[in-house]
Amino acid sequence: MYIKNLILLLWGCCGMGGAVGQDVGKMTLEKAIEIAYTKSPQAQMAELTFMSRYWSFRSYKAQLLPSLNLNGELGRYNRSLVEVRDPDNGRINYVANNTLNNTLSLRINQNIAFTGGVISLYTSLDRLDQFSYDTKIYNSTPLSLSYVQPLRSFNSLKWQKKTEPLQYERAKKQYLEAMEAIVEQTSVYFFSVLSAQTSFRKSRENLNDTREMYDMAQKRFEINKLTKSDLLQLELSLMNAELAVSNSRVDLDVALFNFKSFLGIAGEVFFELQAPMKVPDVMVEYDFVLDKALQNSSHLISLQIDRLNAQRDVAQAKANRGIQLELNANLGLSKTDEDFANAYKRLQDREVVSLSVTMPIYDWGMSRGKVKMAEAQARLSQTEQEQTEIKFQQDIKIKVMQFNNQAEQCRISARALAIAEERYDITKERFQNGGITVTDLNTAQKELDSASAQYVAQLSAFWGAYFGLRKLALYDFILKRDIGAEFDRIIGK
Repeated sequence: MYIKNLILLLWGCCGMGGAVGQDVGKMTLEKAIEIAYTKSPQAQMAELTFMSRYWSFRSYKAQLLPSLNLNGELGRYNRSLVEVRDPDNGRINYVANNTLNNTLSLRINQNIAFTGGVISLYTSLDRLDQFSYDTKIYNSTPLSLSYVQPLRSFNSLKWQKKTEPLQYERAKKQYLEAMEAIVEQTSVYFFSVLSAQTSFRKSRENLNDTREMYDMAQKRFEINKLTKSDLLQLELSLMNAELAVSNSRVDLDVALFNFKSFLGIAGEVFFELQAPMKVPDVMVEYDFVLDKALQNSSHLISLQIDRLNAQRDVAQAKANRGIQLELNANLGLSKTDEDFANAYKRLQDREVVSLSVTMPIYDWGMSRGKVKMAEAQARLSQTEQEQTEIKFQQDIKIKVMQFNNQAEQCRISARALAIAEERYDITKERFQNGGITVTDLNTAQKELDSASAQYVAQLSAFWGAYFGLRKLALYDFILKRDIGAEFDRIIGK
């Protein structure tokens, strides 16, 4: 009977305004989690965060594919004085220029991740109209192949090829962890409401019992079977009970508001809260939880990405130090003619090859300092990762111990609540028969209130610990299966 009284509390029975005549739905923890998964702002934020990481991964993959670009400069009119040097005597003159230039090119670019170079295949056509001489000239490049290859520069695409797939896999796991965090927080809000409802119900019951006891005490005082001090003590208890009802009502309203806001439920919605009173018989082993956490969580991937980023920074600092070389090669066909058709006949070969060199003479040790700084940062990162790994394992061990102990705590609290309720009923009956004092009645009442609050708190702690382990391992220990998500459906939205 005490369990039924504890878990069932209708809003209409709580005296909430507007509840009369409205349908009252049942709200279980499972239902609350389902709503949080689909409607809560936190779920939408987790989904948008994952989609942002997904499109970042898609952008990286696009860099590995050929890109087709059309470029043009149309209607470039130029009427000005231009500088012209006489080839015979070197004298510079300024002559009038009145031209219209149109350029169009089509280019295919392909990044080479292994070498860091870029290969391009393109075709272009230029037309130059010289109005001062009433002439036009075409310059065609039907086909040209170019290649740019840095020889000692930092190859960022090579490192992206290592880190980007890992970051996308981490984003999937972080999405699952974010959703499990929502489950964990839903449990906190759920039991916060349940605790507030329990307190409100108990305060109303206490008020009714105290009012009944006070009426009885007045009658006993009138026939000199109760002292004035005991009557005043009971009257004080009645006032305190009235205050407790008012305060617990406010606490309930606040808890319900926060709960509905978290779930994304708008408007005047009324429901009946049903707690998961049956504690599942689940015991977990540290080694199993640790293996699942290392396998399913984002922890190991994050450490791997951090190591690669540290190695990348060292490689970049070393590559930017010393001589920089870049090879440029261009092979193709071209032709210039005043007639458009002739601009594509009897094409001429074109070969351009160059090697650019940049060599710092002295930079006051700046490059060497950047290398040393990157190496020091890499060693620091390695030390931090080792400490993070130790803390990760310790956190799991502590959470496993707490969870395995919590089920027994719930069973003890349930038994304590049953005893407290039975003792209160006996004490109330003895007071009505005049066998005990008001002080004894108040003590029994406080013990019952404390036992009720303690039981709800132990239930909350159990499910909080369970969902905390689920988030760490991304594993459902009740259904005995890994936690996943339909990422294709999320991406396809």
